[in-house]
Amino acid sequence: METIHLIQPQKSHEAAVQDYIEEHFSLGEDSLHGSSLLTEMESYSAWLSHLTKQSDKATVSSDWVVSTTLLAIRKKDQKIIGTIDIRHELNEFLLEFGGHIGFGVRPSERGKGYASEMLRLGLDYCKILGLEKVMVACYKENIASARTIRKNGGVLEREFSHDDGKEVQVYWINLSDKR
Repeated sequence: METIHLIQPQKSHEAAVQDYIEEHFSLGEDSLHGSSLLTEMESYSAWLSHLTKQSDKATVSSDWVVSTTLLAIRKKDQKIIGTIDIRHELNEFLLEFGGHIGFGVRPSERGKGYASEMLRLGLDYCKILGLEKVMVACYKENIASARTIRKNGGVLEREFSHDDGKEVQVYWINLSDKR
């Protein structure tokens, strides 16, 4: 696995982000985890504006919490490997269903350890925010995500059946256990 880093999306990333989206769509994946509505925005510029709004307590949507959405970029070639959305706190909905972190990895880069590294870097960011415990959830059928969460210290708290009929696993990661 090549070294990656997390960076805030910029206008200069537009073509690379579009390529990232198209790779998912070409494989029939229409939901990009950890991207904060990327595919639902009318344009890339609208998405960047949305991220700016969501990152500030004064402008965040009333039913959302402050969050930071980052791109995971491979340092060697600047390829977007994935996206990660870090929620600075939990509201009632996120406490029940979503958690502090959502992440997704480009299909062609899965199985290479990038998800584990993205989550590790995301947890480091959570420590900077002053969080002591972080909730991360995934579908039970997503064995790779569950493994990634456990590798980063996730302890299964509960499982439940979501409205879509899929089983969801909820994990907590104690950041004081991570150096």
